[in-house]
Amino acid sequence: MMDFEQLLSTLTPEIVASMKRAVELGKWPDGRVLTQEQREQSLQAVLAWEARNLPEEQRIGYMPQTCKSSEQKQETEPTILRFQDA
Repeated sequence: MMDFEQLLSTLTPEIVASMKRAVELGKWPDGRVLTQEQREQSLQAVLAWEARNLPEEQRIGYMPQTCKSSEQKQETEPTILRFQDA
């Protein structure tokens, strides 16, 4: 029986893309529905493969460490939001 490490070593970018798509859609390319266990294991394999083979910014769930609002200089005074009665 193949262990998880052996499985990861056999994955290609094409297989990973197919697994990622299957997880997103909830079904395999041939139309068969993924079981919950298959979905969890496929996602786990995709994440592990990406961690080994892709730079951080190309992995699922990557978010830059800074946001645009923190990059902008606060040269003007903060605006107070005021509600008017309609």
